Amino acid sequence: MSTPTLVAADETRQQSSTAPAHWGGVFAMTLCVFALIASEFMPVSLLTPMANDLGVSEGLAGYGIAISGAFAVLISLSISALAGSTNRKVLLLGLTALMAVSGAVVALAPNYLTYMVGRALIGVVIGGFWSMSAATAMRLVPSSQVLRALAIFNGGNALATVIAAPLGSYLGGVIGWRGAFLCLIPVAALALVWQWGSLPDMTAERAQGSGNVFRLFKRRAVALGMAACGVFFMGQFALFTYVRPFLETVTHVEVPTLSLILLGIGLAGFVGTVVIGVLLKQGLYRTLIAIPVLMAVIALALIPLGAWVWPVAFALALWGLLATAAPVGWWSWIANALPDDAEAGGGLMVAVIQLAIALGSTVGGMLFDHSGYRSTFVASAAVLLLGAGLTLLTSRASLSRVD
Repeated sequence: MSTPTLVAADETRQQSSTAPAHWGGVFAMTLCVFALIASEFMPVSLLTPMANDLGVSEGLAGYGIAISGAFAVLISLSISALAGSTNRKVLLLGLTALMAVSGAVVALAPNYLTYMVGRALIGVVIGGFWSMSAATAMRLVPSSQVLRALAIFNGGNALATVIAAPLGSYLGGVIGWRGAFLCLIPVAALALVWQWGSLPDMTAERAQGSGNVFRLFKRRAVALGMAACGVFFMGQFALFTYVRPFLETVTHVEVPTLSLILLGIGLAGFVGTVVIGVLLKQGLYRTLIAIPVLMAVIALALIPLGAWVWPVAFALALWGLLATAAPVGWWSWIANALPDDAEAGGGLMVAVIQLAIALGSTVGGMLFDHSGYRSTFVASAAVLLLGAGLTLLTSRASLSRVD
């Protein structure tokens, strides 16, 4: 997942402007972000050994990402109603504990069904945590420091993006994929203890406005934008979920080289999150259109380049740079398109992105199993180009004067 957009009702802003800063809570949640992102996408770097051990195809193993996305969708759309008046600190602690439970269930799974249950649990955590994260940041620090707090949250996201996949690949080669998942449990436990001691009491606040997020689809520009965002993530994960099988069966890399390639993707993604701001200031929609077009070109280029290690590594690094930076642009779009209703828009965005990840990894897995990597990569490129087209339509329909 990506960093949530900054949202605050006037009352919350006034209260937070004089509130004490709880920076320990900010850093504790950042550690939680790191563990959550690592847990969410760990299967990407361990897909092959997981599939072999569980006795299923790589496509079926990839459905572990699909099911986590599906449950994240359900929770993100209903977390406010489900949580009710529950103290938000208690809720966050519960979600963090559930993340540790998920890691244990996956690591100890004796069969495919148990593995999928564990992945469903992490989906619950993803949906709940990301739906609450922006509002939590605003209650931890004064309003003038919220942007800084969100930037720190994003640091946990970026750090996990950089090291989670290559570290997972490395640990999988040394202690097995089960051991790699077990390593996430103490990280989640540390985040739980840290949050317990550093988060202030956060009683539930009355929700602002209508709780029906689907009302936003009545706005044509918002409907098009959500569709464009969803199609982009679907195209991205149709390919990215199956990078490891591609590298092992087509490029024929060993685990050490695989880990280096994944590290390169992560490092390039970190660079992307740093530089994307400059491009967004020059033109939000131009940037959001260019990114999927370039990624589609890369997806198609990987087909003839597949047998050569370094060209593939370079292409995937470019892919990582673009793909990791893109969510920053889409959260910026939320802030511009829905300045007075960004909380509802942000919750809807979480659902759209997770649903798209689920669909993308599912379709990609079906194609990968039945038609091979070429069809998966071509499909990814086609979907990404569709996303670029929808973004163009969004720019024309938008009432926000961004570009």
